[in-house]
Amino acid sequence: MSDDTATTGTERNARKVREGIVTSNKMERTAIVTVTERVRHPRYNKTMQQDKKLYVHDETNDLNVGDRVRVMETRPLSKLKRWRVLEIVERAR
Repeated sequence: MSDDTATTGTERNARKVREGIVTSNKMERTAIVTVTERVRHPRYNKTMQQDKKLYVHDETNDLNVGDRVRVMETRPLSKLKRWRVLEIVERAR
């Protein structure tokens, strides 16, 4: 299976892709990325922001706090790590 079919969704189980901001890079080859998504409250219908922290595999250790990155779901790499870096969209200033 090539990377093209995994990202485009033509394969049976397309992998999830999220975009977020790096909030921690203190670990070896691991970064924490915070993904903010807007969800509608089931009862009150108010739009809320919901944050999720994803543990991301960073093979080259080149992510810095504040970078905006695109991550892709992958097989479990450790107890908490299930995502890997696709690309760095924007570097922190």
